[in-house]
Amino acid sequence: MKLLIAVTHLLGTGHLSRALALADAFAARGWHVDVATGGRPAPHLSSGGATLHQLPPLASDGADFATLLGADGRPADAALRAARQAMLTGLLDSQSPDVLITELFPFGRRALAAEFDALLERARSLPRPPLTLASVRDILAPPSKPKRIAETEQRLLRFYDGVLVHSDPALIPLEDSWPLTRAMKPLLRYTGFVVPPPAAAEDGTDGQGEILVTAGGGPVGRPVFEAAARCAALCAASGALPQRWRLLVAKGDAALADRLRALAPPDRLLVEPVRPDFRALLGRASASVGRCGYNTALDCLTAGVPSVFCPFEDGKEVEQTIRAAILARQPGIATLREADLSPDSLAEALQSVLGARIPPLSPASLAGAARSVEIVEALLAERTS
Repeated sequence: MKLLIAVTHLLGTGHLSRALALADAFAARGWHVDVATGGRPAPHLSSGGATLHQLPPLASDGADFATLLGADGRPADAALRAARQAMLTGLLDSQSPDVLITELFPFGRRALAAEFDALLERARSLPRPPLTLASVRDILAPPSKPKRIAETEQRLLRFYDGVLVHSDPALIPLEDSWPLTRAMKPLLRYTGFVVPPPAAAEDGTDGQGEILVTAGGGPVGRPVFEAAARCAALCAASGALPQRWRLLVAKGDAALADRLRALAPPDRLLVEPVRPDFRALLGRASASVGRCGYNTALDCLTAGVPSVFCPFEDGKEVEQTIRAAILARQPGIATLREADLSPDSLAEALQSVLGARIPPLSPASLAGAARSVEIVEALLAERTS
């Protein structure tokens, strides 16, 4: 069986990471998997058993998702968009997949509607149209206008056979963030959360008992990293929070790393590039500090590490704020709005969660990738029966 996943990450790499985890699960079941990726290359992510096809890359202008930039940093022009669309539809023609999955669309990525619509129209016109599914995370950015709901419903009813919702409805149902219509609800298939395989057991001691901080690259992570470094300095001076802090900044952000190192004594603050063994470090940490994206939140929940989430809110973003508020109902988790983020408030939040035990998620809740394969294979079987 053949699967084509179309995904474009515009700011962080969470959308691509989740798509690749899905791809790995399908490949492990013997599927041939192609992933058309339209964001900037992310070499730190493994493509596993999938074949990656890089479209001419796009990125958002910071948190402005309506303004898309090409690889040269200039606004995407008609030629670049046409090249992407031609590559997407050409890939569909050449691979003739049994299943097509669009990541986030039609619930999001409206700035890329033309290329997704072209892909969906082409799929629908094939002699043997693929089973077509949307793939969405636990929380979506609520529609800004009522007409967005109607547009999404129309596309779902016209092009799609189902919606894979990568969440546990007992913890975070989709309607907590998106106003589902009566017609949408029968299409939903909850898979559980999509997480990478458990981190391999390692003998190292790096990160033991530390406060681990990850927050993404560029302007997304800078406020959290700077507050953390200043908090490390504050705690070194006051004697509070004796743990060492470890900040994992984006590779290539050497200027930020140097600036952070200068803010606190080296015996209390370690700044280094993001490491591939991040999840092993997380499992040894006393606490975690970071944003509250899908993958970050699940990594913390899976590791059971006390966590302070500082949701990303620029550009009217509300996804992380909603997720953090829901998760903070549990012991061992605190949330700090960026407007309230300071060395003092961060120290106070950490003191409120250190030593707490986070209730573990059930194995079924964490088997979203494997469950997605089961759901898709069942839908294919229904189609052919």
